[in-house]
Amino acid sequence: FLHVGKCFDVCFFVLLNWANFHLPFFTIDLMPLKEECIVPNETEEKEQYETHHDFKTEESSVHPGGKTFTCQQCGKSFSQKGTLNRHMRIHTRKKPFTCPECGKSFSQKGNLKVHMRIHTRKKPFTCPECGKSFGQKGTVKVHMRIHTGKKPFTCPECGKSFSQKGNLKYHMRIHTGGKPSTCPECGKSFSQKGNLKYHMRIHTGGKPSTCPECGKSFSQKGNLKYHMRIHTGGKPSTCPECGKSFSQKGNLKYHMRIHTGGKPSTCPECGKSFSQKGNLKYHMRIHTGGKPSTCPECGKSFSQKGNLKYHMRIHTGGKPSTCPECGKSFSQKGNLKYHMRIHTGGKPSTCPECGKSFSQKGNLKYHMRIHTGGKPSTCPECGKSFSQKGNLKYHMRIHTGGKPSTCPECGKSFSHKGNLNYHMRIHTGEKPYSCLQCGKGFSQKGTLKVHMRIHTRESPCGADPVATSDTVF
Repeated sequence: FLHVGKCFDVCFFVLLNWANFHLPFFTIDLMPLKEECIVPNETEEKEQYETHHDFKTEESSVHPGGKTFTCQQCGKSFSQKGTLNRHMRIHTRKKPFTCPECGKSFSQKGNLKVHMRIHTRKKPFTCPECGKSFGQKGTVKVHMRIHTGKKPFTCPECGKSFSQKGNLKYHMRIHTGGKPSTCPECGKSFSQKGNLKYHMRIHTGGKPSTCPECGKSFSQKGNLKYHMRIHTGGKPSTCPECGKSFSQKGNLKYHMRIHTGGKPSTCPECGKSFSQKGNLKYHMRIHTGGKPSTCPECGKSFSQKGNLKYHMRIHTGGKPSTCPECGKSFSQKGNLKYHMRIHTGGKPSTCPECGKSFSQKGNLKYHMRIHTGGKPSTCPECGKSFSQKGNLKYHMRIHTGGKPSTCPECGKSFSHKGNLNYHMRIHTGEKPYSCLQCGKGFSQKGTLKVHMRIHTRESPCGADPVATSDTVF
């Protein structure tokens, strides 16, 4: 009778009968031995029932004539009344054992004993490989699979293996589509209870994870972990191709597509592909016309939140990007980048037809239309075409009569802002264009050009140079 297993209650009953029959002259106190056995927790008991669903028949064959106790709720049979009583707590949800520290209740005394280790911080079970300690023996067993690499639970659908049964359970919901956890606020469903817990913080506003450096709070512990790398400068994810490092593994994943050329996200409308799902989401708004981000100041809408952020600087006057060379400030970082090329002389965009270089890619795009003859912007009134959208905008004022630029001195209006700038020189007397030969100043570059013909003796349109100079000046 050294074999004490899951059927300890049954074996104890047999042992006691055997002792009373064969050893009538000896007094054997077996109750301490029984008391040393920890009552199996609900999970173990449930697994026992699931594994030995024919418990009644099996025990009857081993112990003929033994009395059985049957559960009236589910029909399961037990050899002892005490075991049936513990089982009944599954149906009645009775939890008579309460923790004196936190008030949490349990259906079995053994579970309370294990729970108390949370408060006492007692961890009697240690991993022989790494020395990590645990409060439960079963947890050590699961932990050992990290060292052994054992994954005994395999998905019957795709063959993927897991070290824990619970992980397989969650994984199976990918195939079944099961989402048993539903948000009581908005009705959104989740496959895992933990995800619902994080989601609820959207409604409650809870942000329990706080950064010790700057005090910023986060709804999830993982987000705080990534945030801390801003302060520590940690970039644990390194690209094996170019050696560039990233603070997040996901960013490395997206970066790798630069080397592989992978564009897994494809637009269902036009077939254009993108390396990131977020870019496809923004692109789809071209087809749907969606502009969810609206300016609270003027009501203008934008398809991307970032564009609204830049737009708001028009109202606030914010220019956070400053040139280190001349101190000029810009509302967008990209504009500063282009501006810096004035100081560095950088012109990275070169025309493949004539070799002319440009500081901005957009300028090269417009320049290429000289070679291709492309004029994609057409006037709806007269049909005239333009190579640039801005030129069409100015042209439309001929038809509409619009003159949005008004002189603050005399009230005269102009269709172009540039024309107003030239006009203002009448009031200011400014003459920024000077003749290199005689030093005479002019308010407009064209007038200087005409003046230069006096010195060069160049005849405009074949006219006499002397007559021309007398007529102009």
